[in-house]
Amino acid sequence: MWCRIIVLVVALCMAAVVAEDPYRYFDWRISYGDVYPLGVRQQGILINGQFPGPDIYSVTNDNLIINVHNDLPDPFLLTWNGLQQRKNSFEDGVYGTTCPIPPGKNFTYIMQVKDQIGSFFYFPSLQFHKAAGGFGGIRILSRPRIPVPFPEPAGDFTILIGDWYKTDHKVLKTILDRGKMLKFPDGIQINGLGRDGARFTVEPGKTYRLRISNVGLQNSLNFRIQGHKMKLIEAEGTHTIQTTLSSLDVHVGQSYSVLVTADQPAQDYYIAVSSRFTTQILNSTAILHYSNSKKPVSGLPPPGPIDVSWSLNQARSIRTNLTASGPRPNPQGSYHYGQINVTRTIRLANHAGLVDRKQRYAVNGVSFIPADTPLKLADYYNINGVFKVGSIPDQPVGRHIHLDTAVMGADYRAFVEIVFENKENIVQSWHLDGYSFFVVGMDQGRWSPASKQQYNLIDAVSRCTTQVYPRSWTAIYVPLDNVGMWNLRTQFWARQYLGQQFYLRVYTPVQSFRDEYPIPKNALHCGRAKGRTIRTL
Repeated sequence: MWCRIIVLVVALCMAAVVAEDPYRYFDWRISYGDVYPLGVRQQGILINGQFPGPDIYSVTNDNLIINVHNDLPDPFLLTWNGLQQRKNSFEDGVYGTTCPIPPGKNFTYIMQVKDQIGSFFYFPSLQFHKAAGGFGGIRILSRPRIPVPFPEPAGDFTILIGDWYKTDHKVLKTILDRGKMLKFPDGIQINGLGRDGARFTVEPGKTYRLRISNVGLQNSLNFRIQGHKMKLIEAEGTHTIQTTLSSLDVHVGQSYSVLVTADQPAQDYYIAVSSRFTTQILNSTAILHYSNSKKPVSGLPPPGPIDVSWSLNQARSIRTNLTASGPRPNPQGSYHYGQINVTRTIRLANHAGLVDRKQRYAVNGVSFIPADTPLKLADYYNINGVFKVGSIPDQPVGRHIHLDTAVMGADYRAFVEIVFENKENIVQSWHLDGYSFFVVGMDQGRWSPASKQQYNLIDAVSRCTTQVYPRSWTAIYVPLDNVGMWNLRTQFWARQYLGQQFYLRVYTPVQSFRDEYPIPKNALHCGRAKGRTIRTL
């Protein structure tokens, strides 16, 4: 009897050890519908009839099964801003990795939020669809036994902010296709609504987590709450040193979490959002509503900061909390990135220009043009002539622009330094799919090897999107530990659409499922990969 019990207990323990991580299933229909973000009717992209789309709730290591039905008359893809797609760039949802979902068809994304926590978002990656919506929040909670460096908040709100055009996205796309520049956006939406439209209800005395993402098209935005302080706690999956702020700059494509305590007299307060570093200032507001409030908002929304130096100093103050656990029990700061030898320095300069009298944008002189086949599929099936590794240099080469399907090669497990150099009078925002990187330095002026003396090699924040201020530079360290084809792009979406992006091919000659998963069994095939048969394991 006792032997049977012991055997049963051992079997259950073994089953627990080898059990898969939990699965979360989502079934989404993508359609057009009427939206009113700036008070006028527009055609927007809805997900299950919602604008913005539904939040994705998950826990570290969860498997996400997201079945996307494309009811649009256009090909469609979603990309997952900040999800690292470990060993699985096939699911990244950009045209360089994934075939578009044809009209009337569906595709099921199969992803794991492996060893991640934090706040992120998703959005459409094709045909300037981002200007029509289709975006939503992603939150990845820590596993129950992993401590977080703050008490459990009373509530958790997703706040999606972004600049917005009243013009239909198809018209905007046509303007870009004709080689013209877009005019300045018309306003700012907050959770898909205009001025005073979004409303967040809080209980007096309680503390709430706000997950703020800039899902806009080009402009940095400042976020603040009338009469309240905010405590910064997280930046794109990294617990930060907890700094008290009156306002927070959120550059396009970035996500943050802050804690806000309802510690003011019971009434309604403005949540103010305004554009930064623009001649014309866009403004919008939402409402922080105390549940026992009998008094509407009063006074003026709080003003935002003005100069670049304020924003630069705030950015430098955002650092990793070295005593906090990340997705695993070991402290995040136990990875001593500052003690690893850099094997390669890549310098990337952005600029604008004309090619055949049409507006284009470039990185190191190369303006990206899509190939007829997703680059990852071409790489997987060894289809020649789709792209050439090394078609973009890793140093600036002047301001002459030419068109190419730009792919830069990189070795698996290399440790590289990337310096973004912005000689233009705009704020840039750069994102790398598949990775978080350490933002080790940023400053005004020109970068030189001597600039390394001011790098933060101890507690730099690890994130996936970083800003570069006007006529300034930003340096990042990237451990290339994720094999695949990864999009490195500006988050200034008109510039991305007109060529300011390329793909980083992180490669190892050893083909092993330990390093990279095989192509998904349900992968769509298009271009020159159409008709290919997936090899069975």
